[in-house]
Amino acid sequence: MFGNDRDSLRRYYLQCWNKFQQHQPLDALEQQIASVVAAHPEYHALLAQAETALQRDYLPENGETNPFLHMGLHLGIREQVATNRPAGISELYRQLVIKYGDHDAEHRMMDCLAESIWLAQRNQTMPDETAYLECLQKQ
Repeated sequence: MFGNDRDSLRRYYLQCWNKFQQHQPLDALEQQIASVVAAHPEYHALLAQAETALQRDYLPENGETNPFLHMGLHLGIREQVATNRPAGISELYRQLVIKYGDHDAEHRMMDCLAESIWLAQRNQTMPDETAYLECLQKQ
């Protein structure tokens, strides 16, 4: 969507959220982003401080969660479910929603997605869809 430009991506999240709050028309992607932000009130104060949100580094070694990564994983899961890619993920999502509810189902799926991406980066390979789906089945 924005390549590797962290600031552009973060700025786009802020723009979408601001447009939503000002009741401005949103395109489909902006609606998706605003929906994810709306579901995370714990990030609203941060997003209200645009410069802080743009500049801050979030370090897992300090126990911090990157809110932009977190929301991006939500968007990734929603895209996977909408396109059923990898094949079978839509049905797994449906099962998890029945068990945990929409938001918690996404969080459980995000753990598997993040692990899959991390392993692919570490091993310099494509993500292993089979292992990813197996992780989802264990949730």
